[in-house]
Amino acid sequence: MLEKNRLEISAISCHGNPLHPQKEVAASFDRQFRDAVRIASELEVDTVVGFSGCPGDCENSLYPNWVVCPWPDDNLRILKWQWEEKIIPYWTEMAAFAKENGIRKIAFEMHPSFAVYNPETLLRLRSAVGEIIGANFDPSHLFWQGIDPAEAIRALKGCIYHFHAKDTAINARNRAINGVLDTKSYGDIENRAWVFRTVGYGHGREEWTRMVSMLKTTGYNGALSIEHEDGLMTSREGLEKAVAFLKDVLIFDEGGASGWF
Repeated sequence: MLEKNRLEISAISCHGNPLHPQKEVAASFDRQFRDAVRIASELEVDTVVGFSGCPGDCENSLYPNWVVCPWPDDNLRILKWQWEEKIIPYWTEMAAFAKENGIRKIAFEMHPSFAVYNPETLLRLRSAVGEIIGANFDPSHLFWQGIDPAEAIRALKGCIYHFHAKDTAINARNRAINGVLDTKSYGDIENRAWVFRTVGYGHGREEWTRMVSMLKTTGYNGALSIEHEDGLMTSREGLEKAVAFLKDVLIFDEGGASGWF
């Protein structure tokens, strides 16, 4: 069916938190990730997309603890424990399991609330575990953190294994008053500091051409997988608009030497 429709599977996704401090919850997500690896192997797909997960702050925690500030000093002790006792050991084990099953790339979506949420934390885990660890680059989660996606792509040269095409619109007034750390429902579009949007409805053509050009510059030639989380559009309309927008900014031909023609 895929061949008939000229399609291919770019990755298998498994978005969970296998580092959850509640053992039964972690075990369920761990099982899902292992199953995703196995089915990717059966389908001859070499990339599995997911989250890094986030542990609690100690062995007796009930819920994940995402540390985003170095003070009070307890925060740094929590981070040290999380990375040394949970995050690095678990993903070292999973990297070995993935390699045994023919998986070459584990692509983490850099997502707030998880240990890997920006290029720095992605590269930290990659340095500790190995080159099987890379990024599922989703600019929507970077925009609202104040990250420049094109520069993040440059920083992650050779480490981007998949790409989610999704946008974020920043509400300048709400951000100016309350900042970007926002716990209101995603459905409260009018009052949130930011919301996810279909490609082109948060940032315009110039921003997306910068990203596409940097992807090309740094050697990424994989899929741009359209992800829809736009509360103002149906999934069909969002998909159609994203396809039309991306067709206009993607670079399809191989570049040649500069010159006069």
